[in-house]
Amino acid sequence: MNMNKLFDLQGKVAIVTGGYGHLGSGMVRALLQTHATVIVAGRSTAKYTATFTDVERNSLHFREIDVTNAESIQRFFVDIIHQFGTVDILVNNAHASSGNSQENMSDDDWSYTFEGVVGSVHKMTKAVIPLMKKQKSGKIINISSMYGTVSPDFKSLYQGDDCEKYTNPPHYGAAKAAMNQLTRYFAVLLGPYNIQVNAIAPGPFPNPKVQQENPAFIEKLSNKNPLHRIGKPEDLAGIIALLSSPASDFITGQTIHVDGGWTIW
Repeated sequence: MNMNKLFDLQGKVAIVTGGYGHLGSGMVRALLQTHATVIVAGRSTAKYTATFTDVERNSLHFREIDVTNAESIQRFFVDIIHQFGTVDILVNNAHASSGNSQENMSDDDWSYTFEGVVGSVHKMTKAVIPLMKKQKSGKIINISSMYGTVSPDFKSLYQGDDCEKYTNPPHYGAAKAAMNQLTRYFAVLLGPYNIQVNAIAPGPFPNPKVQQENPAFIEKLSNKNPLHRIGKPEDLAGIIALLSSPASDFITGQTIHVDGGWTIW
């Protein structure tokens, strides 16, 4: 077996929703390294342009989409099939959420976040299933979270005025847990068509703004896992390459934690 060919995605079409975000951009860059044709899907052309260099954009494609809107998703896939002919890899990374404190959260915030986190995965997967069934192959990768598996440690991490604003809200983790179950469900449903469905659960990957404004909070996060550091976008490169490539043809229905060991404690 040629290991270089095992991870070579030349000729494969990959979509990364929210691909210009903190984690999404790392996934996009990893897929570029595997020689895939990569489509960055999102709502903001400006954010896409600001995230990737001119050289990177020469190798990328951007398409607008609202992953919470079924009509937008339908238009998106019609356009993709018209230009590229196929979809081999779908990374469901984008999400929409609102609300933070449980005490002050409205019912609308709760419903909006569930729709934006797990409802969007349902809509995107539903749209891509006929395409992947037709070609009898495909990779669907859902981006979950460690908080879909474990609960936040409020006492150690989120006490005090300087840290309380970073508290992970209850509906986010609950929706990510639902995503993990949906991943298992689709893995069973689509297995007969040679479509693998898996999830990645990142651990502490605070965005650059949080890192800059509160080093003390970052130190708390770092000390919460066995590797004693926060994650970097490039830490997701290996798992994205694995789950997108033939190397994962016998892996399906799994939620793989990339968290520095956070969830083993």
